[in-house]
Amino acid sequence: MAILKHISPLISPELLKLLAEMGHGDTIALCDSNYPAMSCDVPNRIRADGLPMTGLLTNILHHFPLDNFVRQPVTFMSVADGDDYKPEIWSKYYALLDKYRIAGDQIEYLERMEFYRRVNTAYCVVATGERQRYANIILKKGIIEPTDEEVM
Repeated sequence: MAILKHISPLISPELLKLLAEMGHGDTIALCDSNYPAMSCDVPNRIRADGLPMTGLLTNILHHFPLDNFVRQPVTFMSVADGDDYKPEIWSKYYALLDKYRIAGDQIEYLERMEFYRRVNTAYCVVATGERQRYANIILKKGIIEPTDEEVM
């Protein structure tokens, strides 16, 4: 657990380090408990067992700028053809993303195998304890503009 002010205990020291290391255009995949995250071929894998996706996503978005140079900085795994399941968690995601000015047309939906391929290009994969289906999400990191004090 991080012993710092303003850092949620949901963000482990390892995750905080990786978020800080990521550069513009790098991606992080937050995966539900059914996703084979630990077998992904990515440089950084983190276990976040027991953590709900919405809590983790809320805290990551607080520190993580989304890329505003691309049309769709957020990617969801789409519901499989023939599956009539309606992912309840998506409405929570939409509400969270709305707070960061990400609208529905800025979200890309990829079928399962294409999503798996995209995850394998991520800088980091986080295996969460989320048990809701289709809770997987990829975020593309943006930039942080300098403050007026830093420019002077």
